[in-house]
Amino acid sequence: MFQTPVSDTGRPVASILCGLIGSGIAGSRSPQMHEGEARALSLPMVYRILDGEVMGYDAAGLPRLIPMLGAMGFDGINVTHPFKQDVIPLLDSLSPAAKALGAVNTILFEHGRTYGDNTDWSGYRAHFLAGLGQHKRAHVAMIGAGGAAAAVGYAHLDLGATRLTLFDPAQDRAKALAHRLAALFPAAQVRAAPTAQAAISGADGVVQTSPIGMLSHPGLPFDPDLLTADQWVSDIIYFPLQTALLAAAQAKGCATLTGGGMAVMQAAHAFALFTGTEPDSARMLRDFDRASAGAAA
Repeated sequence: MFQTPVSDTGRPVASILCGLIGSGIAGSRSPQMHEGEARALSLPMVYRILDGEVMGYDAAGLPRLIPMLGAMGFDGINVTHPFKQDVIPLLDSLSPAAKALGAVNTILFEHGRTYGDNTDWSGYRAHFLAGLGQHKRAHVAMIGAGGAAAAVGYAHLDLGATRLTLFDPAQDRAKALAHRLAALFPAAQVRAAPTAQAAISGADGVVQTSPIGMLSHPGLPFDPDLLTADQWVSDIIYFPLQTALLAAAQAKGCATLTGGGMAVMQAAHAFALFTGTEPDSARMLRDFDRASAGAAA
């Protein structure tokens, strides 16, 4: 595991330079979360947004961008939609979780080498247990089969789901993810469904893991009339925190979970990798809730 050089007091020798790559991420709260916790711990950190829409890069530009960030002195970067899978061939090594999931959300730079990890799955797991852990979760439906979906599906199977049904308009992607997760959890039934209705019908709850509902991708990922009041709905989007899907699910009487806690917990785990220091995740959650309330006011 890569570690940031530290002094005799245990503090980093130099300031910590980190960032986030993705597309349509200008409103990300990652800088607030990381820099705010760093200040609380008296760690010198700078966290930058590197938005593909603003800087003019896409997946084809990553082979040039990733080495350039390392050469510029970045200690690490987070990776979000749509690059969590595209970065994998560009990295020197992967954590066991990133390798199993086929998705990376955290990259560390050290001595000219790159290391990819995944903190999405553990962050979502902790968040789900805190918010909806008391509900039935033997059969989970998942809408969306991108990089974040791999982490969320892995988390639910790790929590003991015996059935996981996936739907994505890109059927090949859904089938590929189902095949990967089934190989990791052979005791569970994991399959790709042909429609959202087929995935959701009979499930204990539904996880929304597509980008539909983000400010940059507005709309509904599926018809809320497919839901029943006894199902729970978890959305991993946190900008906006209250998505159109969650509002519609609440109107039907469903228990719901926003993506805020996942965003905080995955950030907390990434923060530990970037800095070599364990953050106060409870404080990060409180700070996130205050910022969300202020943004909504």
